[in-house]
Amino acid sequence: MRPGRPRCLRRIEREPDITYFKPRGIPLNQLGVVIITFEELETVRLTDIEEMEQEQGSQMMGISRRAFWKDLQCARKKIAEALVEGKAIRIEGGSYWVDRKKKLNCQDCHNEWEEAAATEKPQKCPKCGGLNIAKKADKRCTLDLKGRGENCTCEGRRTPKVDRA
Repeated sequence: MRPGRPRCLRRIEREPDITYFKPRGIPLNQLGVVIITFEELETVRLTDIEEMEQEQGSQMMGISRRAFWKDLQCARKKIAEALVEGKAIRIEGGSYWVDRKKKLNCQDCHNEWEEAAATEKPQKCPKCGGLNIAKKADKRCTLDLKGRGENCTCEGRRTPKVDRA
């Protein structure tokens, strides 16, 4: 049997500090659990909190609109299931890399600076006012290989080598 196409890594701004939610007053051992991946949560954040359109959100994550839409629909379904059926939500795993900061470089004066990943591209260099600005990505892949907690060593490549054994 031929394996499917490798899942494209999704860019997320950050991993959330809180990764578990549960209904109040019910012991965890009595609850079902719904697992939402970090990239599914990012689609919800971009769409419902940042109020981005599908096109803009997919560009921020470095994926197609279709992939973005599928991740968003999957996340929303899981959240609805947890709320309606009284299940806990655990946020973990997935195929993503964290784009904590973006490095920018002025091609005119060679000034380099960093900004938060979610900010728009600056209109001009803060040092010389030049308009010739390039982005250098600072990537760290955190692909969880087969749920074993082993991080990928792809060093920011778009398609990591994944052991499918």
